[in-house]
Amino acid sequence: MTTVEEAEKIILAQLKDHGVETVPFEEALGKVLAEDIKADRDLPPFNRVTMDGIAIAYQAIEQGITTFKIKATQAAGEQPIDIDATDECIEIMTGAALSPSVDAIIRYEDLEIKDGTAKLLITDIKHGQNIHQKGKDKKQGDTVAAANQLITPAIISLAASVGKAELKVKKMPKVMIISSGDELVDVADTPSGYQIRRSNNYTIKAVLTQHGLDADMLHIPDNPEITRQQIQSCLQNYDAILLSGGISMGKFDYIPQALEDLQVKKLFHKVQQRPGKPFWFGRHDNGVLVFAFPGNPVATFMCLHRYFLLWLNATLGLPAKPPAYAQLTKDFTFMPQLKYFLQVKLNFTEQGVLSAHPIEGNGSGDFANLADTDAFIELPPERNEFKKGEVFRVFNFNVCSLI
Repeated sequence: MTTVEEAEKIILAQLKDHGVETVPFEEALGKVLAEDIKADRDLPPFNRVTMDGIAIAYQAIEQGITTFKIKATQAAGEQPIDIDATDECIEIMTGAALSPSVDAIIRYEDLEIKDGTAKLLITDIKHGQNIHQKGKDKKQGDTVAAANQLITPAIISLAASVGKAELKVKKMPKVMIISSGDELVDVADTPSGYQIRRSNNYTIKAVLTQHGLDADMLHIPDNPEITRQQIQSCLQNYDAILLSGGISMGKFDYIPQALEDLQVKKLFHKVQQRPGKPFWFGRHDNGVLVFAFPGNPVATFMCLHRYFLLWLNATLGLPAKPPAYAQLTKDFTFMPQLKYFLQVKLNFTEQGVLSAHPIEGNGSGDFANLADTDAFIELPPERNEFKKGEVFRVFNFNVCSLI
């Protein structure tokens, strides 16, 4: 069998650049930035007031002046107003551009304003206080967001602030999700006593949607000719095919033969892991990749997160995330010599340590158990006893969770 580490290495050797497209910046959230965003002017573009109050020349403080005549009131967005004398001030609002004639802001809370004058109630005043200096954050031409990172709300804000109405982003690979088998019926249908509703394909699509990829779906009946024709069409129109089930050696598992007939080269089959031991991975000569996950829901879910999302991030040029680790909250035993991906609930201890509490289900068919967990913790195959307090790598699958 292929080890988990070998499987990962083989998959990550199959990377491909899918190109770049330009999208409106407000539609770029969750995509991968394909260009550096640069400041079109200094940030901030002027000496910016950060508190409502008055603007004075600090020279007045050095001269012992404590009462100021209010010359005018200036709102944000208005042209800066100069003072003409050291004992004058401008009543000014947060966000306003500061005149060169003033260089300190006194908050309303530290003033007594009456009859057109402002009297200081404090003595501790510093030169330049409550002013966000021009170019303090970035200079014109500086990179404000580098390429090859996920576009977050913060980057959307940066793009808007520098006038980038459109952004270059990495194109997502075209992905087809295939389910198969006459025992599977549509969600809206009523299954017979021996059938079940299709769910793995919707699970895969939902996970990919969370990661910004809009995949297509297809269901293939147990018919060898239809299976071959449908897969052949997918190999001509997609970059990756994700299969859930139908890759075993049963009499009605026609997919392995179809893949062989269509010259999809097997790069590995069976991985030293549980769940997901029957995982199959291959590549067509035209570069299309086939991820054939075992049909059991938990196995499909784990392989999708452990392998496909790893490949997706890498093929989009995202830097590898540093591994996350968590501490077991209780002893656990697992006998087979397989790497075990145990479902866990994540939490933080009072000491700030990430903990993983095992939530044991009823095998890889127990998809209901996934709703009670956050992650898989990866337990090594050379051992069968794992003690409370030991630390192992975790793969989080709950995007709303702790890590």
